[in-house]
Amino acid sequence: MELWIAIVLMVVFLIIGGVAGFFIARWFIKREMQKNPPINENMIRAMFMSMGRKPSEAQIRQVMNNVKKQQ
Repeated sequence: MELWIAIVLMVVFLIIGGVAGFFIARWFIKREMQKNPPINENMIRAMFMSMGRKPSEAQIRQVMNNVKKQQ
């Protein structure tokens, strides 16, 4: 096999591997996000309660809005 054919094949396989890796990683991330969703209101309530505070709904909404702005 000639050298240029080997180089072209390596580049092609590298590109195919990169594309396949991207889609596989995307699939794993979507699956994990469905199993373990990001922070929600119940988690915020539990966090406040663990600090010994009873949160109001306004505080919970404020924290949720801040989390959404961060994303």
